[in-house]
Amino acid sequence: MLKIIFFDVEDYESDALKKASEGKYDYKLINSPLNDLTELGEEIVSADVISCFTTSRVTRTILEKFVNLKLIALRSVGFNHIDIDYCKEKNIAVETTPNYGNKSVAEFAFGLMLDVSRKITSAYNDLTQEVVNPHLSMGFELGGKTIGIVGLGAIGAEMARLAYGFDMNILGYDIRENVELEKKYGVRYTTFDSLLANSDVISLHAPLTKDNYHIFNEESFKKMKPSAVLINTARGELVDSQALYNALGTGAIKGAGLDVLEFEESLSNPDYLVDIDRLSNNSLKKTILNTRLLKLENVIITPHMAYDTIEAVTRILNTTIDNINAFSEGRIQNNVVK
Repeated sequence: MLKIIFFDVEDYESDALKKASEGKYDYKLINSPLNDLTELGEEIVSADVISCFTTSRVTRTILEKFVNLKLIALRSVGFNHIDIDYCKEKNIAVETTPNYGNKSVAEFAFGLMLDVSRKITSAYNDLTQEVVNPHLSMGFELGGKTIGIVGLGAIGAEMARLAYGFDMNILGYDIRENVELEKKYGVRYTTFDSLLANSDVISLHAPLTKDNYHIFNEESFKKMKPSAVLINTARGELVDSQALYNALGTGAIKGAGLDVLEFEESLSNPDYLVDIDRLSNNSLKKTILNTRLLKLENVIITPHMAYDTIEAVTRILNTTIDNINAFSEGRIQNNVVK
């Protein structure tokens, strides 16, 4: 019987995971993420399978403690939080849950774009303080504006569809061009620099790779319009936090809507406050920057929740369980370790 440890388990996931595992697997549900602060007893390190979300940071140091590990069943599309090189060395499969939240994430990104462009949250916060001044909340229309979409996979394509419905001009930047998107939504593929220079809003929908880490840096922000808005529902590490903070503070860009941040887990996971000495200097710096970003008036930040809909979570759980069941039968699917 396979031994499975599920990390990052939310209350609403428990019933489905129990139902799928009861009597079939030796399993344990753990609410907290798997990271360098996690206590790993013998019951955990002997697991054949671990399952986690992006809030876990599964490093080589952690993986080396697992003596029987054969599969990491991710409840996410992204896998940059896993040490893939180690998994390759040890022949550990890493399976993802593709295409679970295309609409959910794109709709949320569009919501952030509407919020920033029309200052909805800002106006609400003012009203709670009994401040009513419509001029302070004056925004801009999206219709007729140009949106630059970085990454036109399944989520980026859905973002293009929504932007087309709002009568926006659409620029795209991707390593592959999709002719269908050009025909259906008028997407015009261009260079990264051209997208930066000509977009009123830029929305990020690219996976994190070694080639696009900090693709939005000091030089990138200098090439953007001072009236431009950045939306990021992809990965925090695509954006240099220091450069973003400087750009927002100096007026190099107008605003931002962020669902992801670099080292975002330090803001939401109390474990990092319990043993703060375990944080590296770089992590502490990112945490300080994140708290300062939260205080800026031209930024909206949400806690990595763009994916979080009833429909998307159901797809995540179904695919995760299907991945584990297939693995138990000798089949590997949705594996990113090549």
